[in-house]
Amino acid sequence: MENDAYDRIGDEPPNYEETSFSGGTTSNGNGTGNGEHRAVRPSVVSAFGHDTLDRVPNIDFYRNAGSVSGNRAVRPSLQELHDVFQKNGRISVTNTVEDREGSDGTPSDDVESVIPLDNKDGTVRFGWIKGVLVRCMLNIWGVMLFIRLSWVFGQAGWGLGIVVIALSCVVTTVTGLSMSAICTNGVVRGGGAYYLISRSLGPEFGGSIGLIFAFANAVAVAMYVVGFAETVVDLLKENDAIMIDELNDIRIIGCISVVLLLGISVAGMEWEAKAQIGLLIILLVAIANVFVGTGIPASTDKKSKGFFNYDAKIFMENLPPDFRDGETFFSVFAIFFPAATGILAGANISGDLKDPQDALPKGTLLAILITGVTYLGVALCVSATVVRDATGNINDTIATGMDMLCNGTNTAACEQGWNFSSCDVNSCKFGSMNNFQVMTMVSGFGPLITAGTFSATLSSALASLVSAPKVFQALCKDNIYTALKFFAKGHGKNNEPIRGYVLTFIIAVAFIIIADLNVIAPIISNFFLASYALINFSCFHASYAKSPGWRPAYRYYNMWLSLFGAVLCCGVMFVINWWAALLTYAIEIFLYVYVTVKKPNVNWGSSTQAVTFVSAVNNALSLTGVEDHVKNFRPQCMVLTGAPKNRPALLDLAHCFTKNYGLCLTCEVFVGPRTETLTDVNAGMEKNQMWLNKKKRKAFYAAVACDSFRQGTENLLQASGLGRLKPNILMMGFKKDWRTAGTAGVQSYVGILHDAFDFEYGTVVLRMNQGLDISHIIKAQEEMEREAQEQKDLEKEELAEENKGKSIFRKSRNLSTQGLTSRASVTTPQSPQVVVVNERLVSTSTQFQRKQGKGTIDVWWMFDDGGLTLLLPYILTTRKKFKDCKMRIFIAGQPGRVEQDRHEMKSLLEKFRIKYADIHVIDDITQNPNSNSWKMFEDMIEPFRLHEGSKSTTLAEALRKDNPWKISDAELDTFEEKTNLQVRLNELLQENSRAANLIIVSMPIARLGSVSDHLYMSWLDILTKNLPPTMLIRGNHKSVLTFYS
Repeated sequence: MENDAYDRIGDEPPNYEETSFSGGTTSNGNGTGNGEHRAVRPSVVSAFGHDTLDRVPNIDFYRNAGSVSGNRAVRPSLQELHDVFQKNGRISVTNTVEDREGSDGTPSDDVESVIPLDNKDGTVRFGWIKGVLVRCMLNIWGVMLFIRLSWVFGQAGWGLGIVVIALSCVVTTVTGLSMSAICTNGVVRGGGAYYLISRSLGPEFGGSIGLIFAFANAVAVAMYVVGFAETVVDLLKENDAIMIDELNDIRIIGCISVVLLLGISVAGMEWEAKAQIGLLIILLVAIANVFVGTGIPASTDKKSKGFFNYDAKIFMENLPPDFRDGETFFSVFAIFFPAATGILAGANISGDLKDPQDALPKGTLLAILITGVTYLGVALCVSATVVRDATGNINDTIATGMDMLCNGTNTAACEQGWNFSSCDVNSCKFGSMNNFQVMTMVSGFGPLITAGTFSATLSSALASLVSAPKVFQALCKDNIYTALKFFAKGHGKNNEPIRGYVLTFIIAVAFIIIADLNVIAPIISNFFLASYALINFSCFHASYAKSPGWRPAYRYYNMWLSLFGAVLCCGVMFVINWWAALLTYAIEIFLYVYVTVKKPNVNWGSSTQAVTFVSAVNNALSLTGVEDHVKNFRPQCMVLTGAPKNRPALLDLAHCFTKNYGLCLTCEVFVGPRTETLTDVNAGMEKNQMWLNKKKRKAFYAAVACDSFRQGTENLLQASGLGRLKPNILMMGFKKDWRTAGTAGVQSYVGILHDAFDFEYGTVVLRMNQGLDISHIIKAQEEMEREAQEQKDLEKEELAEENKGKSIFRKSRNLSTQGLTSRASVTTPQSPQVVVVNERLVSTSTQFQRKQGKGTIDVWWMFDDGGLTLLLPYILTTRKKFKDCKMRIFIAGQPGRVEQDRHEMKSLLEKFRIKYADIHVIDDITQNPNSNSWKMFEDMIEPFRLHEGSKSTTLAEALRKDNPWKISDAELDTFEEKTNLQVRLNELLQENSRAANLIIVSMPIARLGSVSDHLYMSWLDILTKNLPPTMLIRGNHKSVLTFYS
């Protein structure tokens, strides 16, 4: 039965229809009906036998957007299922579903189908044999097989020669196992090694290795083509047919060859695959020719050159190593190892495989086995038939019966009747140590070996010419390097990277013209090895992270074996060429840093993220086992900003306190019924966190939905944080409108301060004369930007409509103009005074984003609260924005003890190692405030006074009962001294700190149940009135400073 919720049109939302039991006006597929203008998702009779919106598990729910293997289905959301029956039993579900995954619309976004699709568009897809096995074998079987293998076994002997081949196979096999695990852990797209590494370790590693891997493949084209050209030039030289000179002939033949190879590649993958099959047949015949030749009786000419068919004594004589000309085991290994590379030839065209998950492990590992056995078989056959040194002189024979005189290094040849003892004194031109054309001599038909050499070089060049553009295209599509986006475009039914082919061709020709790649070759090998190392490390890293998403279908791997493979690859890089290895690492590190700094906007669920998460959890758990210590105290702030961008000054100061070294939570409370506010909470989570990241604020965003602001804040105070990583300071703005906010608003605000004290939070209240909240300005700006964008879209629409006809144009213009006019009537223009006020507010709110000029931070440390009032301003002075500000300390002192109090404070600050500019002792703080200040305070509290003293007792009791929140005369009398102190402190602040960049003042505490909320707010208001930016700070009375080491 077809699932009605499936999306049949790619990424467009499904066409919902109304159910028969919805009982409302029918809506059309666009959600525009005569009723509520909403379409609903249909219920279906499920496998459970009743109507339900729930769907049974199906692969289409798990596809990415833009999938080429099937349309993406949209499952019902949890909200749709949970809130499905609303008014009149109607299913209230909108017909639009926002797809957050996004897509560029290219089919390459998803290739998850395990079953090969019908190629209705003619796209060529390869199986594991033609796509992986053949390519890997052709790339691994290189010129080394015919030209240098005999020399390697001559130098190392077949004992160590086997070790050389085995060690090379160990590196490639372990890498193959790691690659098999990675590529069976989900869908594999085009891009080969780059795709595997980037999706496992992230864009930083993938982007760095992808670029050098693509470049290495491009240069490898030149290497193989030059190898082919040199062989052709050798033939021309033998036949005296040199065109110009050897160097220029190599250039000419190389350029002609790469043009032909480019033509095959551009013609399409199908032609390229056919060419590879032809080359493979030639290569297999050439290899078989070697084995056949070792069994054909040797001629006198071949014997003079060191070939004697199978002989046990020759085989044993070739067992020990005989390193010459400064060669060592490692130098010989370095020469042979490039012959074992090429295992990624199949992975590099992963986007052109029918089923990469099945093909890559099977084809790659089988290719390693076949080629390894072939190398070993050919080498052992040569070791059993060819001596190390031979003169090539057919007259160097020994008379019959003289073989008893045979001794020295050429015993086996001597027993065969040949005297090659002169090779001990003079260098000979033949034998496995001296002649690179041994395979031609051993073979049954020499020209076939030449053809095999041609086949090996051209097949490897063709594989590299195809691999480089494919890998480069995948890298460019991900837009990690924005400047390279041009090369992402594909052409034709196979999405061929024509631009990449041209770039690869240019690079190859440039290196062919050099015609001497002896210095470049080790760098190329190291580039490939760096890729192998990262593939192995990717497998280890993903296993180590133990992410539930790491579930490879291929089980024959081991994380520690992968780590061993990564280390082994790094070691081999240095064995081959130490300076090339260092250069490779330097390039990779540079590209890694570049990508890290650029921060590409991608999220592939890499194992790096998984390990970061595991490390964070483990570190958080380890902290729980350690008691807090005063020396390690650091501010961890919970900041009541609302949406982070609404109160920038509050966020900026909190960020200065925590920076990268402490926890900062920006919190928002959505007040109202949960059913109405929950949508805003969920919608704001990601948006606000992204805004913080974009503004480079190292902070988290948290939001709650509650019936009251105080209740929401209380929930945050109790539940925020994780173990020791929890806030210890509450930061909030001063409630500037407390006199007009109503009783409930004031009680809620003061209640939050009481809650913070109850939960032993340090408390910081920031006041700025212009205010903190700029949400109304931001909203107006967003509205203006939206209207400007609509106007721009309208103009584009008008230009487009001009080409269709005047009547349609006029109609469209009239409709759009009406829409803009209706919006313009809603947004009334602001008066000049409002504009000035808003500009001043924005400027003030962003002042802590700018570097503060030379000035002071005045700290009025009135009460010992554990040192938080002193520590926070000290932290500010260590930040770049405040580094030019000096701290001035103000303390209360007794008359006649000014110098003594100053000396004691100086001694304390020195023990705390806190730098300061000056210490001021205020000895007249207990004086009564002047009449103007007191009059200002009385006017402030007048609307909230009870004035019960002038009333009768009965009336006074009635007033208290009706208005329990008002300030009574008795309360004012009780707290007269504390009230005087706040008013007097404001006078002193006006007198001493008017020019300060920032003022820090100890926050007065209102005893719970004794001081009314309005009186407490009046204290905070009068204390901080008409001052520069002022912070009221009260620690939790636990020490945050110590002078002990």
